[in-house]
Amino acid sequence: MADPWLALQFGVDPAERIAQVGAAHEAFLSAGATPPQVRDVVARSWRRSAGALLDPEATPPIDLADDALESYRTAHPLARVLPLFRDLLGGIAQDGAHLMAVCDAYGRLLWVEGHPGVLRHAERMNFVPGARWDESHAGTNAPGTALAVDHSVQIFATEHFSRPVQRWTCAAAPIHDPATGRLLGAVDITGGDHLANPQSLALVRATARAAEAQLAADRPVEPGVVAVAALGRDEAELRIDGRRIRLGRRHSELLVLLDRPDGRTGEQLGLDLYGDDRLHPVTLRAELSRLRRVLGPELLDSRPYRLRGTVRADFRTVGELLERGDPAGALDAYAGSLLPGSDAPGVARLRRLVDGQLRAAVLATRDPALLAAWTGMPAGTDDLAAWQALARALPPGAPRRPLALARIHQLSQEYDLPRATSLQRSRN
Repeated sequence: MADPWLALQFGVDPAERIAQVGAAHEAFLSAGATPPQVRDVVARSWRRSAGALLDPEATPPIDLADDALESYRTAHPLARVLPLFRDLLGGIAQDGAHLMAVCDAYGRLLWVEGHPGVLRHAERMNFVPGARWDESHAGTNAPGTALAVDHSVQIFATEHFSRPVQRWTCAAAPIHDPATGRLLGAVDITGGDHLANPQSLALVRATARAAEAQLAADRPVEPGVVAVAALGRDEAELRIDGRRIRLGRRHSELLVLLDRPDGRTGEQLGLDLYGDDRLHPVTLRAELSRLRRVLGPELLDSRPYRLRGTVRADFRTVGELLERGDPAGALDAYAGSLLPGSDAPGVARLRRLVDGQLRAAVLATRDPALLAAWTGMPAGTDDLAAWQALARALPPGAPRRPLALARIHQLSQEYDLPRATSLQRSRN
């Protein structure tokens, strides 16, 4: 079966294809019709580009420049994997025929690197750091279309919507936060017609996967700080000065419950752990004694019971980011519900608090990227209100919108709600 994400199938003459698609592009601009020989991913992108009232002769705007650009990209998560991009794609970027580019989730180019001569040619179409290359501002192109469809893709020559870009061919792949699944951006290679081959698409796909793997492995931990990871897992993990300690389920619950400045008395801890009708002070003291042996005596205080020193817990980080008005950052830090397998009353209360605050903040943004990330998580997959908000936030031609409407219909049936009422809420 032919790969729909590849621009040229084996045996197709590039020059003939350029002429064929170029004629289709002109027909589309004049009459709005797309001949069947145009790839579906391209035809859909042309329609989205036209729907954004984009001038096919225009060049993308510059969104960020100078100090604002430098500050933004220094703080961006993909800055941590820029050396990896250079290692994997550096040869291509310096061979005199290609460029390597990295953009954020909004299509803003963060880095564009390559041979100076090629960079000068790219500058003429504003393919420069800080420029906005999402489909709404640049039309059909590999990084922008990869973000729009959330899939790696090649865009070949006259498949580009914007005429100034049609001398180029590019391949790009989206990159996601490995903990949350949120779209972070895309990595791209751009050059001449010879890039329309399976190898270039495979290369950007592999580079994107390698970047996600490194982001997962390189979560920074401050020296002397206890880092607690308890989101999206039934057993918490501690990182202390490079050491990793994985706790059992009961010790994980205790650790989460102890992470508060005022600590807990034995009675409070028992209620949080066992509930009103099952207080077991002897069992609790034994569990705390075993936990102290695992952590070391320097990390656990008694009277009241609490953790010593500086503790960075992922579920607390989510709350801190929300308090600072950063729902996108909070979603980045959220790896899933807190100890989802725990039925300890105190843990269940805290789980509901974290999930509820994050959900409310994401819904309030009306940001389709954040809403898509939330509905893609276990906590949001059955959230009818979030799916309705996502459908409202997406434009009519967006690829995700039919999926959102289908999920709304499915959940409405499960919740025994009238379909018309549910769909109307999605449009309002």
